[in-house]
Amino acid sequence: MDVREIAERLRTVEYHLRLMADALGGTEHQFTKLVVQNNLSEKETESFFSLCEEMNKRMEEQKAEGFLNFHPLFNEFSSLLTSKLNPRDAVYACINEKVYLSLMLEFKKFV
Repeated sequence: MDVREIAERLRTVEYHLRLMADALGGTEHQFTKLVVQNNLSEKETESFFSLCEEMNKRMEEQKAEGFLNFHPLFNEFSSLLTSKLNPRDAVYACINEKVYLSLMLEFKKFV
């Protein structure tokens, strides 16, 4: 297989992924759709979940200390988020899939 054939196959795979993302449009898998649409790698997706885990932990600690405003935490989340994801889209997609739901419901106030 030469380079042109590989490139054509890659374009076909990318096209099929876009079709799959469109097919996910009406489902409860909005975060999965976001990953495909924005071409996140597995490593980037894992980094996103690690970031959410850290933010969730810090939010719970802050709640225990009596904090009520999590806007600074959201700002930090937004600044650390991969540039491939829009914070608003990520928050709503996670809410849709019930991923880090309490964290995302707090962050929803700031998008």
